This record gives sequence, structure tokens and C-alpha cells, in this order.
Amino acid sequence: MTDTPKPRYRRVILKISGESFCRTGQFGIDPEELDSIAGEIADAASLGTEIAVVVGGGNIIRGGSLAATGRIDQSTADYMGMLGTVINGLALKEALERLGRPTRLMAAIAIPAVSEPFIRGRALRHFEKGRILVLAAGTGNPFFTTDTCAALRGTELGADILLKATKVDGVYTADPAVDRTATRFDRLSFTEAIERKLRVMDLTALTMCMERKLPVIIFDFKRRGNIRRVLAGEPIGTLIEA
Repeated sequence: MTDTPKPRYRRVILKISGESFCRTGQFGIDPEELDSIAGEIADAASLGTEIAVVVGGGNIIRGGSLAATGRIDQSTADYMGMLGTVINGLALKEALERLGRPTRLMAAIAIPAVSEPFIRGRALRHFEKGRILVLAAGTGNPFFTTDTCAALRGTELGADILLKATKVDGVYTADPAVDRTATRFDRLSFTEAIERKLRVMDLTALTMCMERKLPVIIFDFKRRGNIRRVLAGEPIGTLIEA
């Protein structure tokens, strides 16, 4: 029987997109995709790392796309997107609880019937009690992405690192689906990522991580066991640091 590896990180922010909850090209929540996400997070949590998951909502609604039509104000469209993340957050919480992992859903906008408000002290107390956190509704403000929410919550909660789960295995010089000559970076500085306009995450989020010295790992979460491997310190994906 092998020993359980010690986690490299004490506390992490895991950012997952709304598209993670559905199959490619589809919308809504696919039960199998939901079970897969929850299983991977639950398995990673068994290492002992404190995990807060920031969820996106693109599988439910895209506020930016709605606002671009000119029919809905950007602020309203962004709030609609926040509600989409709450739907995903509820689903993920239920899936994690079903796997025996105590979980709390905390939202940046007040929806007391289904979630707790995000309060830093309360979130830290949940960590002390061994609970996974699911953070929804972004920052609670329009014009900010869930990437920025992940950077903000990572800073507030004293996370060791921000893990951005994607469908590619890191950051490339170009889109590998389009450019066959694209090469993957093992490591990048924040300055390089910004100057090269590599679209790692939105500029506000990236700048906040740089200023607060919060490192970021971009990795492929679709490969089974990758979240656990990252927490164990294996060299997965692309590391971005100061």
C-alpha cells in the first residue's frame, strides 16, 4: 500500500469554467460531466489541501454576448451571468456532498435561500472545519470576470496558488488547434504573459496576481487525476509567477 503524498500547497483557488459542466458545443449541465468534475475535486481534496472553487457560468448564459446585441445593458447582462454561476455552484455543491465531501456554497450576491454570503472570516472558518468552498456570482459586481474573482478571492483568502483548469494542457505561443507550430511554455513570468498578450486570463486578473505575487498554473483538468497531481507538486501545465 503506497503512502498518500503530502500536498505541496496548503490552500488553493481552483477556477473552472462554465463550459466544464457540459459537453463541447452544448449548454446546460451534463450529469456525467458534473460527476467527473466533482470526483476530481473530491479526490484532490483527500490530500488535505484546502480548496475553494470559483465557478464560471458560460454554459448557462453569457452576459457579454447578450450585451453585445444592444438589447440588454452590460450591467444587467453581467448580473444574469452571475446567476448562471450560482446554478453551477449549486450543482457542484450537491455533487460534492453526494461524494461525502462537506461543501459550502458562498455567493457574492445575496441569495439566502440557496447560498451563504461570501464573508472572508466565515470562509476561513469553513476551511478550518475541513469543508470545500464553492464560490459563485463572481465578485458581485458587473464588468468583472470570474477570472478576476479567482484572483481577488485568492488574495483575500491567502491562497498559495491559483489553479486555472482549462481544456488545453498549458499556455502556448499560439492557438495549438490552429497553429501546428505552436509550442507550450513550462514557465512564464507575469510580465512575459502580459507583453506577449497570451490571453492566459483577463488583464485585470493577471495584473492582480502579479501585484499580489499569487502564482498561477494553467492546466488540463480533463485528464483524470490532474488536479490531484498539481496539488501534489507534479510539473503539470504552465506555471506563471513573478
